[in-house]
Amino acid sequence: MIKPEKMINGTKWIETIQINAEERATLEDQYGIDEDIIEYVTDKDESTNYVYDLNEDDQLFIFLAPYALDKQALRYITQPFGMLLHKGVLFTFNQSHIPEVNTALYSAMDNPEVQTVDAFILETLFAVVDSFIPISRGITKKRNYLDKMLNRKTKNSDLVSLSHLQQTLTFLSSAVQTNLSELNRLPKTHFGANADQDKMDLFEDVQIEGEQVQRMFEIETQVVDRIDHTFNSIANNNLNDTMKFLTIWSLTMAVPTIITGFYGMNVKLPLAGLQYAWMVTLGISIALIVAMLIMLKMRRKM
Repeated sequence: MIKPEKMINGTKWIETIQINAEERATLEDQYGIDEDIIEYVTDKDESTNYVYDLNEDDQLFIFLAPYALDKQALRYITQPFGMLLHKGVLFTFNQSHIPEVNTALYSAMDNPEVQTVDAFILETLFAVVDSFIPISRGITKKRNYLDKMLNRKTKNSDLVSLSHLQQTLTFLSSAVQTNLSELNRLPKTHFGANADQDKMDLFEDVQIEGEQVQRMFEIETQVVDRIDHTFNSIANNNLNDTMKFLTIWSLTMAVPTIITGFYGMNVKLPLAGLQYAWMVTLGISIALIVAMLIMLKMRRKM
């Protein structure tokens, strides 16, 4: 979809969302955008990057934004979105139709302090970086819930939730880190050349926000990893306790089996002729079982 043209303080803005082959051809023919650039900026596997074409004087920005697979279960991955300054026109590419990117673009457009297209780009990046924070808070709540479950009976559903939380943190932490690296590099590129004080302030604001978000996800990743280790330790301890119980129980059941096995043979055995020989064998079994349990207790096997 190529949306109608909009103006950002004198600069034409063309917004695209999930463009198809026909719309790609329109961008090539009507606006003169190279096919390779369109392929690059709409590639869903691209990572964060900034490219400046000296010959065409084009600037291309690729950044990663959170993409929800299941908001309720806090399952997120990241998808790229692009911004291209081509012949004085700003093109934005949201091929995955990420809601956070749409919100960031229109938030920057409605900001009365945005007076230039460069400020629009930086305000958009600030809003996208900021969109990671509510997800981090949701992860904190989910993590606190799973942490409480450590003191109760561990369920398979809790383990699955923990696994999904780790996957989400892996995707988002990596995206936050690569975004921040590119944000720190931008002032040293052509985009940051001859920047005035207002633009430098915007650079600083978005970098500070990126660092804050990165710290939040680093802490969450560390805490969730600790919870995962605790889950594993509890599961191993429970398994050890179960195996210990089964081992002792099997040893206990082995004693009467041995005794009755002897007295079940068709040969003469001591005490076999007594009227209450079965009580004698029962007593011997109980005595041996008690002796075995005492021995295990003294050796701290129970």
